[in-house]
Amino acid sequence: MAREPIPTWYFAAVVVRHGDRFLLVQERKHGHAWYLPAGRVEPGESLADAAVRETLEESGVKVRLTGVVRIEHSPRSRDTRLRVVFLAEPRGATATKQKPDRESLRAEWVSLSELPKYSLRGPLVEEVIRYVAGGGRCFPLEVLQEEGRPYPRTSETPTQAAVEGLGTLGRIRRSLQSVLIGRQPKR
Repeated sequence: MAREPIPTWYFAAVVVRHGDRFLLVQERKHGHAWYLPAGRVEPGESLADAAVRETLEESGVKVRLTGVVRIEHSPRSRDTRLRVVFLAEPRGATATKQKPDRESLRAEWVSLSELPKYSLRGPLVEEVIRYVAGGGRCFPLEVLQEEGRPYPRTSETPTQAAVEGLGTLGRIRRSLQSVLIGRQPKR
């Protein structure tokens, strides 16, 4: 007997660290509280791509993902949520968005000592920032792979395997490498 599919919602949240400061976004929803850059994964988009996109849309800051802080799976009676909390660093300019739009009201770099001044959307924000600031364990990006991807050869470095498995980001990197070194990218 065929079973009904379980509706599953996928989300990416991003802890962006720049020295001793962390990126917070003032949300348009949720009572204008401050939160991590985060959002739902769009159809056809990887979790990593969603993390990078949401951070740029909500904060105006381009980022490079550096690890996975946590993968959260929350089954409920009618549906399921899966959220990946990524660690990232700014890539290039660090100026934040200051003009409200449909994504968020603004973004700011905040130190640990400044967190109490902000109306945070729940305890997760401060908890995860303190965890990261305190040297909490972060997992390599390659723990997230596209289904069906081969396991890395033992001669590959973890970084190579991570980039190869990040979907669009891996394909872009391979294309850029081929242009720079003049060879065809692997497909």
